[in-house]
Amino acid sequence: MASIADLMGGDDKQIVSTGNSELDKKIADGLPLQSLTLIEGENDTGKSVLTQQIMWGAMKQGLSVDLYTTESTTKSFIKQMESMSLDISDYFAWGYLKVFPLHVVGFEWSKDEMQGILQRVINKIQESKAQVAVIDSLTLFTEYAESDSILTFFTNCKSLVDHGKTILITLHTYAFEEDTLVRIRSICDAHLNMKKAIMGDKYIMVMEVIKVRGAHKTTGNLVSFEVHPGYGMKIIPMSFAKV
Repeated sequence: MASIADLMGGDDKQIVSTGNSELDKKIADGLPLQSLTLIEGENDTGKSVLTQQIMWGAMKQGLSVDLYTTESTTKSFIKQMESMSLDISDYFAWGYLKVFPLHVVGFEWSKDEMQGILQRVINKIQESKAQVAVIDSLTLFTEYAESDSILTFFTNCKSLVDHGKTILITLHTYAFEEDTLVRIRSICDAHLNMKKAIMGDKYIMVMEVIKVRGAHKTTGNLVSFEVHPGYGMKIIPMSFAKV
């Protein structure tokens, strides 16, 4: 069977491109393959948009992706991608993108059940043939899981990375205690922080690159962008924005 890289003209690289050259330049040309990336921020700061862009870039490179989402259903996710002019229908139809919705409406989780879910996610990532796993977002789990369970989950993710997986995890900063956040950030190979900024009379999204493991270029870069329906991400010069 032909690989997705053969079918879609992908390219074998040691980084995961976002598919957006301007954005890549700010993330040391892309995120390292076989790395654990944390995408952190408050509500509506573009975390999901950024992960969607990275997923698009990964699939364009020939990588298969599993998405574990508490933010959307499979149908709504595909519609969101389409609204960004990222047509994933072929990838989805061929099985190179799989979506696993995790938010069960009306179901009351207990701490024991949540710990079990976190372990099952780890097992699923380990068993899957997909090279890239995205968890968007981890915040739902924090309502029921102890800090130790969350840290164990990140440690297990790091172990999977050491065995060839590339994992991206989004979370809401407010949902974690500072001590837990510090430890989570230290475990991760890459850390991107999402914020809002004001430009004129509207809000835009700002991504700060805190660290990228093995980056040859300086991290700490800021990039601001808007999302336009039917167009996707549009990079905006930071000189116009007030964070």
